[in-house]
Amino acid sequence: MSSDELLIFTDLDGTLLDHGSYSWAPAQPTLDQIAADDIPLIFCSSKTCSEILELRGQLNNHHPFITENGSAVYLPAGYFDAGQGSREGEYEKRLFSLERARIIQILSELRAEYGYRFRGFQDMSVSVLAESTGLPPEAAEKAKQRDCSEPIQWLDEEQTLLTFRRQLAQQGLRLLRGGRFHHVMGETDKGVAIQWLIQRYQQRWPERRYTSVALGDSPNDQGMLEAVDIPVVIEPARGEPLRLEHSDRVIYAGAKGPVGWQNMMKMILASQNTNSNS
Repeated sequence: MSSDELLIFTDLDGTLLDHGSYSWAPAQPTLDQIAADDIPLIFCSSKTCSEILELRGQLNNHHPFITENGSAVYLPAGYFDAGQGSREGEYEKRLFSLERARIIQILSELRAEYGYRFRGFQDMSVSVLAESTGLPPEAAEKAKQRDCSEPIQWLDEEQTLLTFRRQLAQQGLRLLRGGRFHHVMGETDKGVAIQWLIQRYQQRWPERRYTSVALGDSPNDQGMLEAVDIPVVIEPARGEPLRLEHSDRVIYAGAKGPVGWQNMMKMILASQNTNSNS
């Protein structure tokens, strides 16, 4: 590895995981290389802690992770030595958003007052959520176990969504569009959580110099991509690729899901190895 050590932040659904099958198989060769080189691979997703813990176990990942679009960061106990947050089992947790109960209360009040048509995870049974997402029931159950955000399916007019967004902002909430749902959360995003986490790495190992990489495919990944040194836009399952207006460093994968992820990370790792040998 070069003198600049990598920190890799990756979205999951539609990026490392295939949008339809949730498989990461095409990316396995580079995942193996990243693990062998002990490069921090940090999941940064709209998924919940329960969902990401299961995936980390399947991929033998032991690094911090970011949940619910930047609403919370989980650190394995002792990863940075002294903790700076609440403890939840074997993890230190740092919240960046209002808790979910308060978010649901605000959503209920807005729906009752203005008659908005939407349904959130709170409104869906496990079977309905599984049908909406293509997840198996046990995975849908984990998706409902949220800390500080609420995904919703917007069933109203697009113009009405603009008013709804403004009213959420007045309550200290924001609305992020993801691959399948809109996510209601506090005034934060993946980029805020990533910047905080990068600072933790730099504070813990000040003698090291880090280059940060992020890979994502959806509008809710924009903050994450703008917060790093090397942003990589994965082609989405539907629609046009995300465009970053203020970055001349962005790399467009030109391929979807884990195929695009594998191609781009293979290229970035090869570049790092070339630089370290030059």
